[in-house]
Amino acid sequence: MARGSGIGRAKRMQSVLAHGVAVLFALFSLLPLVWLVITSFKTEAEIVTRTLTFWPESFHFDNYRAVWAQSDFPRLMWNSLVTTTYTIAICAVAGTLAAYSFSRFRFRGRRELMLFYIAIRMFPAVLIIIPLFLVLRNVGLLDTRLGLALAYASFLLPLFVWMMKGFFDTVPPDLDKAARIDGCTRLGAMLLVVAPLVRGGLGACCVFVAIGAWNEYLFALMLTSSSGSRTWPVGLQLMVGEFQLPWGPLAASGVISIIPVIVLFAIVQRAMVRGLTVGAVKG
Repeated sequence: MARGSGIGRAKRMQSVLAHGVAVLFALFSLLPLVWLVITSFKTEAEIVTRTLTFWPESFHFDNYRAVWAQSDFPRLMWNSLVTTTYTIAICAVAGTLAAYSFSRFRFRGRRELMLFYIAIRMFPAVLIIIPLFLVLRNVGLLDTRLGLALAYASFLLPLFVWMMKGFFDTVPPDLDKAARIDGCTRLGAMLLVVAPLVRGGLGACCVFVAIGAWNEYLFALMLTSSSGSRTWPVGLQLMVGEFQLPWGPLAASGVISIIPVIVLFAIVQRAMVRGLTVGAVKG
């Protein structure tokens, strides 16, 4: 009896320790975000001070009004939204077709091509900046939102293809054959039969692509030069002056920038978790 109670006590201690570590990591991750939000409501005098203060004397929205009215931030956010939408569309169409092909067809060079796809992710993005710059300049897409989306897709598409292939692998190929016997084409079988079964995985892949495109900085800095295509990460960097650092507006801009990501996660979190769970188990 004593042995059983000792084992139960040890399990409870392990559970408490595991939950404690999880809470510490959650606090460590959330504290910078909470500090950013609180800083966005402070005055410049409360931010730049010798005495560290956590709460402001009074919450005000002057930093948000300054960002929205006195800067080009609304246009930057719109550019980011359009560019991210283009990137998702390119990856969803091209990546879904490529992943279905890798999952269903067996052809010469298939394994090598898949390894080449994943090898692209092993190299730093800075190595392909110059080739992308030259290609986009030659085709007339430099400093455009579509050109920037194509640059994003060149780096995000391999990850999308590998993830979607895993989801397609969970669907039995017999369903494709049955659909084709009933008169569907190969593309029709994919769109009408297989795609609805992996829509959770498709949503998860699109979320990863959206976050990657929304927060990308290096490509946006090097491939854009005007406010007509520049995205919000570059806009934040340009707000930093040579002799001043506007902490209040920068904090407000950061809060505004992460709101779309939070809203997106709130909308698709269930479908995303369900899709990742399905893709983790091969049928």
